[in-house]
Amino acid sequence: MTQSRAVVVLFLLGIVFSAAAGAQKYPDRPIRLIVPFAPGGTSDLLGRVVGAKLGDALGQTVVVDNRGGAGGSIGAALAAQAPADGYTLLVPHVGLAFNETLYPKRPYNAIKDLAPVSKLGETPNSVVVNNKFPVKNIQDLLALAKKQPGRINYGSAGVGSAAHLAMALLEYSAGVSFNHIPYKGGGPSMIAIAADQVDFSMPAFPTSVPHIKAGRMRIIAVTGAAREPTMPDVPTVAESGVPGYEFGIWFALFAPAGTPKAVITRLNQDIVKALANPDTRAQLLKVGVNPGTSTPEQLGKLLRSEVEKWSKVIKAAKIPAE
Repeated sequence: MTQSRAVVVLFLLGIVFSAAAGAQKYPDRPIRLIVPFAPGGTSDLLGRVVGAKLGDALGQTVVVDNRGGAGGSIGAALAAQAPADGYTLLVPHVGLAFNETLYPKRPYNAIKDLAPVSKLGETPNSVVVNNKFPVKNIQDLLALAKKQPGRINYGSAGVGSAAHLAMALLEYSAGVSFNHIPYKGGGPSMIAIAADQVDFSMPAFPTSVPHIKAGRMRIIAVTGAAREPTMPDVPTVAESGVPGYEFGIWFALFAPAGTPKAVITRLNQDIVKALANPDTRAQLLKVGVNPGTSTPEQLGKLLRSEVEKWSKVIKAAKIPAE
Protein backbone atom coordinates (compact mmCIF):
# COMPACT_ATOMS: atom_id res chain seq x y z
CA MET A 1 0.00 0.00 0.00
CA THR A 2 1.40 3.40 -0.95
CA GLN A 3 1.80 6.08 1.67
CA SER A 4 -0.93 8.23 0.11
CA ARG A 5 -3.42 5.34 0.10
CA ALA A 6 -2.55 4.56 3.70
CA VAL A 7 -3.31 8.15 4.67
CA VAL A 8 -6.72 8.00 2.96
CA VAL A 9 -7.60 4.70 4.70
CA LEU A 10 -6.60 6.06 8.09
CA PHE A 11 -8.62 9.22 7.44
CA LEU A 12 -11.74 7.21 6.55
CA LEU A 13 -11.30 4.95 9.57
CA GLY A 14 -11.00 8.06 11.71
CA ILE A 15 -14.38 9.30 10.41
CA VAL A 16 -16.03 5.95 11.12
CA PHE A 17 -14.64 5.70 14.66
CA SER A 18 -15.46 9.35 15.36
CA ALA A 19 -19.10 8.83 14.26
CA ALA A 20 -19.36 5.68 16.34
CA ALA A 21 -17.95 7.44 19.39
CA GLY A 22 -20.39 10.32 18.90
CA ALA A 23 -23.33 7.94 18.69
CA GLN A 24 -22.20 6.15 21.85
CA LYS A 25 -22.09 9.44 23.77
CA TYR A 26 -25.51 10.52 22.47
CA PRO A 27 -27.22 12.15 24.20
CA ASP A 28 -25.03 14.14 26.55
CA ARG A 29 -27.30 17.18 26.94
CA PRO A 30 -31.05 18.01 26.95
CA ILE A 31 -33.12 17.40 23.82
CA ARG A 32 -35.58 19.89 22.32
CA LEU A 33 -38.88 18.35 21.23
CA ILE A 34 -40.78 20.74 18.97
CA VAL A 35 -44.57 20.42 19.06
CA PRO A 36 -45.75 22.52 16.10
CA PHE A 37 -49.04 23.47 17.75
CA ALA A 38 -50.29 25.45 20.73
CA PRO A 39 -50.51 23.86 24.20
CA GLY A 40 -53.68 21.92 24.95
CA GLY A 41 -54.06 20.05 21.67
CA THR A 42 -53.53 16.35 21.02
CA SER A 43 -50.04 16.81 19.55
CA ASP A 44 -49.10 18.64 22.75
CA LEU A 45 -50.55 15.89 24.98
CA LEU A 46 -48.81 13.17 22.98
CA GLY A 47 -45.56 15.11 22.81
CA ARG A 48 -45.43 15.48 26.57
CA VAL A 49 -46.12 11.79 27.23
CA VAL A 50 -43.63 10.62 24.60
CA GLY A 51 -41.10 13.25 25.62
CA ALA A 52 -41.16 12.10 29.25
CA LYS A 53 -40.77 8.42 28.32
CA LEU A 54 -38.05 9.16 25.78
CA GLY A 55 -36.21 11.25 28.35
CA ASP A 56 -36.29 8.34 30.80
CA ALA A 57 -34.90 5.98 28.17
CA LEU A 58 -32.17 8.36 27.02
CA GLY A 59 -31.22 9.55 30.49
CA GLN A 60 -31.65 13.19 29.50
CA THR A 61 -34.27 15.87 29.88
CA VAL A 62 -36.57 16.27 26.88
CA VAL A 63 -37.89 19.85 26.76
CA VAL A 64 -41.20 20.35 24.93
CA ASP A 65 -41.16 23.51 22.82
CA ASN A 66 -44.59 24.57 21.47
CA ARG A 67 -44.21 26.46 18.20
CA GLY A 68 -47.68 26.82 16.71
CA GLY A 69 -48.74 28.61 13.56
CA ALA A 70 -49.34 28.06 9.85
CA GLY A 71 -50.88 24.64 10.40
CA GLY A 72 -47.70 23.33 11.99
CA SER A 73 -45.37 24.69 9.29
CA ILE A 74 -43.57 27.12 11.61
CA GLY A 75 -42.51 24.36 14.00
CA ALA A 76 -41.67 22.00 11.16
CA ALA A 77 -39.45 24.65 9.56
CA LEU A 78 -37.56 25.15 12.82
CA ALA A 79 -36.94 21.42 13.07
CA ALA A 80 -35.93 21.08 9.41
CA GLN A 81 -33.41 23.92 9.77
CA ALA A 82 -31.95 22.74 13.10
CA PRO A 83 -28.54 21.03 13.36
CA ALA A 84 -28.81 17.36 12.36
CA ASP A 85 -27.37 16.05 15.61
CA GLY A 86 -30.35 14.41 17.33
CA TYR A 87 -30.87 17.24 19.80
CA THR A 88 -33.87 18.72 17.99
CA LEU A 89 -36.88 16.49 17.27
CA LEU A 90 -40.36 17.14 15.89
CA VAL A 91 -43.77 15.63 16.76
CA PRO A 92 -46.11 16.55 13.89
CA HIS A 93 -49.30 14.89 12.78
CA VAL A 94 -50.79 14.18 9.37
CA GLY A 95 -50.85 17.94 8.80
CA LEU A 96 -47.20 17.61 7.80
CA ALA A 97 -48.54 16.02 4.60
CA PHE A 98 -51.33 18.62 4.15
CA ASN A 99 -48.84 21.47 4.32
CA GLU A 100 -46.87 20.31 1.30
CA THR A 101 -49.85 21.52 -0.74
CA LEU A 102 -51.35 24.18 1.52
CA TYR A 103 -48.14 26.16 2.13
CA PRO A 104 -46.15 26.18 -1.14
CA LYS A 105 -43.89 28.99 0.16
CA ARG A 106 -42.78 27.11 3.31
CA PRO A 107 -38.96 27.09 3.68
CA TYR A 108 -38.62 23.30 3.78
CA ASN A 109 -39.68 20.12 2.05
CA ALA A 110 -40.99 17.54 4.52
CA ILE A 111 -39.81 14.56 2.49
CA LYS A 112 -36.32 15.92 1.80
CA ASP A 113 -35.58 17.96 4.93
CA LEU A 114 -36.91 15.73 7.71
CA ALA A 115 -35.70 12.28 8.73
CA PRO A 116 -38.42 9.80 9.79
CA VAL A 117 -37.91 8.15 13.18
CA SER A 118 -41.15 6.36 14.07
CA LYS A 119 -44.89 6.58 13.92
CA LEU A 120 -46.33 7.21 17.41
CA GLY A 121 -50.05 6.52 17.12
CA GLU A 122 -53.33 7.62 15.63
CA THR A 123 -56.75 8.89 16.60
CA PRO A 124 -60.02 9.91 14.97
CA ASN A 125 -61.48 13.38 15.17
CA SER A 126 -64.64 14.13 17.11
CA VAL A 127 -67.64 16.22 16.14
CA VAL A 128 -68.42 18.43 19.13
CA VAL A 129 -71.03 21.16 19.53
CA ASN A 130 -71.47 23.90 22.09
CA ASN A 131 -74.14 23.26 24.69
CA LYS A 132 -76.51 25.85 23.23
CA PHE A 133 -76.32 24.63 19.64
CA PRO A 134 -79.66 22.90 18.85
CA VAL A 135 -78.45 19.73 17.14
CA LYS A 136 -78.31 16.23 18.59
CA ASN A 137 -76.67 14.28 15.79
CA ILE A 138 -75.03 14.51 12.36
CA GLN A 139 -78.40 14.35 10.59
CA ASP A 140 -79.56 17.44 12.50
CA LEU A 141 -76.31 19.25 11.69
CA LEU A 142 -76.50 18.53 7.97
CA ALA A 143 -80.19 19.43 7.78
CA LEU A 144 -79.49 22.79 9.43
CA ALA A 145 -76.51 23.38 7.13
CA LYS A 146 -78.69 22.85 4.08
CA LYS A 147 -81.21 25.37 5.39
CA GLN A 148 -78.48 27.89 6.29
CA PRO A 149 -75.60 27.33 3.85
CA GLY A 150 -72.38 29.02 4.94
CA ARG A 151 -73.91 30.49 8.09
CA ILE A 152 -73.09 27.86 10.72
CA ASN A 153 -69.75 28.68 12.34
CA TYR A 154 -67.12 26.06 13.10
CA GLY A 155 -63.76 26.53 14.75
CA SER A 156 -60.47 24.82 13.98
CA ALA A 157 -56.84 24.87 15.06
CA GLY A 158 -56.10 26.97 11.97
CA VAL A 159 -56.07 26.87 8.19
CA GLY A 160 -54.75 23.48 7.11
CA SER A 161 -55.21 21.93 10.53
CA ALA A 162 -56.61 18.42 10.90
CA ALA A 163 -59.95 19.86 12.02
CA HIS A 164 -60.07 22.08 8.92
CA LEU A 165 -59.33 19.18 6.56
CA ALA A 166 -61.77 16.87 8.35
CA MET A 167 -64.45 19.52 7.90
CA ALA A 168 -63.55 20.10 4.25
CA LEU A 169 -63.96 16.38 3.67
CA LEU A 170 -67.37 16.46 5.41
CA GLU A 171 -68.52 19.43 3.30
CA TYR A 172 -67.31 17.71 0.15
CA SER A 173 -68.90 14.36 1.07
CA ALA A 174 -72.26 15.71 2.28
CA GLY A 175 -72.66 18.59 -0.16
CA VAL A 176 -72.91 21.31 2.50
CA SER A 177 -70.95 24.40 3.47
CA PHE A 178 -70.02 25.94 6.81
CA ASN A 179 -68.28 29.15 7.90
CA HIS A 180 -64.68 28.52 8.99
CA ILE A 181 -63.23 30.42 11.95
CA PRO A 182 -59.56 29.46 12.45
CA TYR A 183 -57.80 29.72 15.82
CA LYS A 184 -54.16 29.39 16.82
CA GLY A 185 -54.31 25.80 18.00
CA GLY A 186 -56.67 23.08 19.16
CA GLY A 187 -56.74 24.38 22.74
CA PRO A 188 -58.00 27.87 21.79
CA SER A 189 -60.61 26.38 19.44
CA MET A 190 -61.99 24.30 22.32
CA ILE A 191 -62.23 27.39 24.51
CA ALA A 192 -64.20 29.09 21.72
CA ILE A 193 -66.78 26.28 21.67
CA ALA A 194 -67.10 26.22 25.45
CA ALA A 195 -67.62 29.99 25.41
CA ASP A 196 -70.34 29.72 22.72
CA GLN A 197 -68.22 31.71 20.25
CA VAL A 198 -68.62 29.05 17.52
CA ASP A 199 -71.28 26.42 16.95
CA PHE A 200 -69.16 23.31 16.57
CA SER A 201 -65.80 21.83 15.61
CA MET A 202 -64.08 18.60 14.57
CA PRO A 203 -60.96 18.45 16.76
CA ALA A 204 -58.80 15.41 17.37
CA PHE A 205 -60.66 13.14 19.76
CA PRO A 206 -58.17 13.46 22.67
CA THR A 207 -58.35 17.26 22.48
CA SER A 208 -62.09 17.23 23.13
CA VAL A 209 -62.32 14.43 25.73
CA PRO A 210 -61.55 16.53 28.85
CA HIS A 211 -64.08 19.18 27.78
CA ILE A 212 -66.75 16.58 27.02
CA LYS A 213 -66.25 14.91 30.39
CA ALA A 214 -66.40 18.29 32.12
CA GLY A 215 -69.72 19.07 30.42
CA ARG A 216 -68.39 22.09 28.51
CA MET A 217 -69.53 20.68 25.14
CA ARG A 218 -71.36 17.69 23.62
CA ILE A 219 -70.01 15.05 21.26
CA ILE A 220 -72.31 13.82 18.48
CA ALA A 221 -69.97 11.65 16.38
CA VAL A 222 -66.43 10.42 15.75
CA THR A 223 -64.75 10.36 12.36
CA GLY A 224 -63.02 6.99 12.43
CA ALA A 225 -64.00 3.75 10.71
CA ALA A 226 -65.27 2.38 14.03
CA ARG A 227 -66.61 3.72 17.30
CA GLU A 228 -64.17 4.68 20.02
CA PRO A 229 -63.91 2.04 22.79
CA THR A 230 -63.89 4.73 25.49
CA MET A 231 -67.21 6.17 24.20
CA PRO A 232 -68.99 3.24 22.54
CA ASP A 233 -72.38 4.98 22.50
CA VAL A 234 -71.10 7.72 20.16
CA PRO A 235 -71.70 6.80 16.48
CA THR A 236 -69.32 7.38 13.59
CA VAL A 237 -70.04 10.02 10.97
CA ALA A 238 -70.41 7.26 8.38
CA GLU A 239 -73.16 5.48 10.27
CA SER A 240 -74.83 8.81 11.02
CA GLY A 241 -75.76 9.63 7.45
CA VAL A 242 -72.54 10.17 5.49
CA PRO A 243 -71.65 6.72 4.08
CA GLY A 244 -67.96 6.19 3.39
CA TYR A 245 -66.79 9.16 5.44
CA GLU A 246 -63.61 8.41 7.39
CA PHE A 247 -60.90 10.66 8.76
CA GLY A 248 -58.06 9.89 11.14
CA ILE A 249 -54.89 11.54 12.37
CA TRP A 250 -51.49 9.90 12.68
CA PHE A 251 -48.70 11.28 14.83
CA ALA A 252 -45.00 10.66 14.37
CA LEU A 253 -41.47 11.57 15.39
CA PHE A 254 -39.03 13.19 12.96
CA ALA A 255 -35.51 14.61 13.16
CA PRO A 256 -33.68 16.98 10.77
CA ALA A 257 -32.49 15.28 7.58
CA GLY A 258 -28.87 14.21 7.88
CA THR A 259 -29.18 13.10 11.50
CA PRO A 260 -26.74 10.18 11.94
CA LYS A 261 -28.29 6.79 11.27
CA ALA A 262 -27.03 5.48 14.62
CA VAL A 263 -28.95 8.24 16.41
CA ILE A 264 -32.12 7.57 14.39
CA THR A 265 -31.84 3.87 15.22
CA ARG A 266 -31.35 4.62 18.93
CA LEU A 267 -34.37 6.93 19.00
CA ASN A 268 -36.53 4.41 17.12
CA GLN A 269 -35.60 1.59 19.48
CA ASP A 270 -36.35 3.68 22.56
CA ILE A 271 -39.69 4.87 21.14
CA VAL A 272 -40.72 1.30 20.31
CA LYS A 273 -39.85 0.16 23.85
CA ALA A 274 -41.61 3.13 25.44
CA LEU A 275 -44.86 2.65 23.52
CA ALA A 276 -44.82 -1.10 24.17
CA ASN A 277 -44.88 -0.40 27.91
CA PRO A 278 -48.37 -1.27 29.28
CA ASP A 279 -48.48 1.85 31.47
CA THR A 280 -47.61 4.14 28.56
CA ARG A 281 -50.13 2.45 26.30
CA ALA A 282 -52.83 2.77 28.95
CA GLN A 283 -51.98 6.45 29.45
CA LEU A 284 -52.36 7.17 25.73
CA LEU A 285 -55.46 5.03 25.26
CA LYS A 286 -57.09 6.84 28.17
CA VAL A 287 -56.90 10.13 26.28
CA GLY A 288 -57.96 8.59 22.97
CA VAL A 289 -54.65 7.97 21.17
CA ASN A 290 -54.12 4.46 19.83
CA PRO A 291 -50.34 3.93 20.15
CA GLY A 292 -48.48 2.30 17.29
CA THR A 293 -44.88 2.48 16.08
CA SER A 294 -43.07 1.86 12.80
CA THR A 295 -39.62 1.64 11.29
CA PRO A 296 -38.14 4.85 9.86
CA GLU A 297 -38.61 3.40 6.38
CA GLN A 298 -42.30 2.66 6.96
CA LEU A 299 -42.87 6.20 8.23
CA GLY A 300 -41.11 7.66 5.20
CA LYS A 301 -43.35 5.62 2.90
CA LEU A 302 -46.45 6.76 4.83
CA LEU A 303 -45.48 10.42 4.53
CA ARG A 304 -44.91 10.17 0.78
CA SER A 305 -48.26 8.44 0.19
CA GLU A 306 -50.12 10.95 2.39
CA VAL A 307 -48.60 13.93 0.60
CA GLU A 308 -49.91 12.54 -2.69
CA LYS A 309 -53.35 11.65 -1.27
CA TRP A 310 -54.03 14.98 0.43
CA SER A 311 -52.81 17.02 -2.49
CA LYS A 312 -55.69 15.56 -4.48
CA VAL A 313 -58.24 16.07 -1.66
CA ILE A 314 -57.20 19.68 -1.00
CA LYS A 315 -57.41 20.59 -4.67
CA ALA A 316 -60.77 18.82 -5.08
CA ALA A 317 -62.16 20.66 -2.03
CA LYS A 318 -60.73 23.94 -3.42
CA ILE A 319 -58.98 24.86 -0.18
CA PRO A 320 -56.82 27.87 -1.04
CA ALA A 321 -53.05 27.65 -0.61
CA GLU A 322 -51.48 30.19 1.70
